[in-house]
Amino acid sequence: LDARASNFLAAIAGSPDHAAIAWVDISTGEFHVETTVALAAAIGRIAPREIITVEAFAPSLADYDGQLTLRPSNIFEAKRTERLLCDAYRLPSLDVFGHFSPAEISACGALLDYVRLTQVAAMPKLDAPRKSAASGHLLIDAASQRNLELVQRLSGEKKGSLLSVIDKTVTASGARLLAQWLLAPLCDATAIIGRQDNVAWLLAQGSERGKLRDTLKRTPDIERALSRLMMNRGGPRDLLALEGGLRASEQMRAVLEHSTELPAGLFTLSTALGSHTLLVEELTRAVKRECGLFARDGDFIAHGYHAVLDEFRSLKSEGQKHIAALQTRYASETNIPTLKIRHNNILGYFIEITQQHQSKVSQEFIHRQTLANNLRYTTVELSELERKLGEAADKALKIELELFETLVAKIATAHEAIMQAGRSIAAIDVFAGLAELAQAQRYTRPAVDGSLAFHIEQGRHPVVESALANGTHEPFISNDCALGENERLWLLTGPNMAGKSTFLRQNALIVILAQMGSFVPAERAHIGMVDKLFSRVGAADDLARGRSTFMVEMVETATILNQATARSFVILDEIGRGTATYDGLSIAWAVIEYLHNRLECRTLFATHYHELTTLTDSLPRLACYSMKVKEWKDTLIFLHQVGKGAADRSYGLHVAKIAGIPGAVIARAADVLHQLESQKMGAKNLPASLPLFAYTAAEESPARPAALEALAALKPDELSPREALEALYKLKETL
Repeated sequence: LDARASNFLAAIAGSPDHAAIAWVDISTGEFHVETTVALAAAIGRIAPREIITVEAFAPSLADYDGQLTLRPSNIFEAKRTERLLCDAYRLPSLDVFGHFSPAEISACGALLDYVRLTQVAAMPKLDAPRKSAASGHLLIDAASQRNLELVQRLSGEKKGSLLSVIDKTVTASGARLLAQWLLAPLCDATAIIGRQDNVAWLLAQGSERGKLRDTLKRTPDIERALSRLMMNRGGPRDLLALEGGLRASEQMRAVLEHSTELPAGLFTLSTALGSHTLLVEELTRAVKRECGLFARDGDFIAHGYHAVLDEFRSLKSEGQKHIAALQTRYASETNIPTLKIRHNNILGYFIEITQQHQSKVSQEFIHRQTLANNLRYTTVELSELERKLGEAADKALKIELELFETLVAKIATAHEAIMQAGRSIAAIDVFAGLAELAQAQRYTRPAVDGSLAFHIEQGRHPVVESALANGTHEPFISNDCALGENERLWLLTGPNMAGKSTFLRQNALIVILAQMGSFVPAERAHIGMVDKLFSRVGAADDLARGRSTFMVEMVETATILNQATARSFVILDEIGRGTATYDGLSIAWAVIEYLHNRLECRTLFATHYHELTTLTDSLPRLACYSMKVKEWKDTLIFLHQVGKGAADRSYGLHVAKIAGIPGAVIARAADVLHQLESQKMGAKNLPASLPLFAYTAAEESPARPAALEALAALKPDELSPREALEALYKLKETL
């Protein structure tokens, strides 16, 4: 398993439009269930490795076909699953867990049934299922998770994702928890503020944070070590991991208990770390610091822990002395100085002499084997000594295995307390890591409340800023964003490469970071609670499902328009660009009106359709902003700054030139553009041919249309040398 990633198995029951999803990680024991109307978003948030469900769900889970395991419908039958859960947790009724719907019970029971089916050797010890409220989390649909590259890039790499940039955790369990928080930000202002209080305290208390992180770096993954032991898959090193992890938990508790003005959240975590002194002392006395991976190999119990075991080990070590003494005596009695007593796994112990000394062997030597140059023998005395040594080794191993089982049984009695300690360690690691991030990257604490405010001052894109710092060392250009009552929807124009997509994404990422409890990359931020976040950016097809790039774009846009609410946050980039100009413009136009008039959600809408800027006359809460650029010596300079107003053009030819499009193509495009803009020509009126070769001499510095027109008007045969020279100078002035 990836130590820094969860390993969830999920089960889905109910109906596609109102599904219950249960998920469990048998490597840690955590068990959750919830009901959701946004199944794809829930799956994206949980990120299960395998999903079990019935045939009816297969069409709606086509995106996860490689992870699906279809089970018979009777496995999900409500009475059967309820009985299975009651038996597993030894309960007369599931009411002890709280109110579960029939679909939730079916999902939990089917999940438990599948775990029991697959884990033949031993059933893992699982927590009681905890009910989660889907409404308690910021909903981020699957497409938005991909587009924003939260935990991995579109290419599948983890490096370059938001998680890779903000992850300052130093334990495996902390890394797993951080990923879960990132995919499931909160929608409860009180809970968010509680997390922020913990980060703020650790940010301010640098000394305590340093002590905690130093201890955390030495803390093993006790959650997975405990789970392996409970499943009879553990070994001596898991005992050491528990001993080290619980010792570290006590050290962290001591740091927190002696601190002043501790926030309520950290105080709760400190208490949950618990006291494990007796168990730690027992494991310290019992297990060697250097031991093997498997208990069956033995030699892992420390000397002095068990007297009888020490006696057998002593007999074994003394037996080696007896073997050496016996070899010396036989060599002397037979007058064979080269006589040796050796051992292998086939013959056991044997006496070995060379062929030339065969005549000196006495009758008590029993022949075992003849080799090319050597003869091998045994004696009754040697066989008896070997038997005693073998019995000592077997008895020692048996005692060690019994001691291992006893230690595991003691650990099992403290299972719940150990799991609480492990989860507290993970949470402390996350909070300390977020504080470390805030200090290193100058993140600030955002104000999060129940309003509809959205005000970011000098916001930055965390991933791009990190990439610049590690690469070019250029500063990231920060920008403000204020989506207030009078400007609920921003229409953002400007050239490609100017930073529109970066600006859109950075504000979405700031929302996610703020609602997961982190500080954010901005000078100041005030975010009214967002219930759903949608991102329609980028261009990609889905050939496996028969969807073109434009179809994917429309499906994602439809999801937003059907699911967004007035409390949602939406970023849209280049809607309608995948089809004909007038089709795309009309779709973008209608989408803006729907977002403004019907949904009224906070929206950033980037476009190259400058015609849309006229909508400000009819949509009072629509505001036009643009990415600033500067032209200098026929070169376009991107300032990456957002300013009030609309861009006058898209500068597409400049970007094409930067990309390396041949000069002849740029020149011809400039000519066509000039004709379109000046004469409003349609495609049918354009010249049929594209005379590229007419421009080959000017590829590096293509002539402008005005110069071409002046050149075409010249009549060289009618010019005197002086007039020709003057005409040449005039042509140069037009360039």
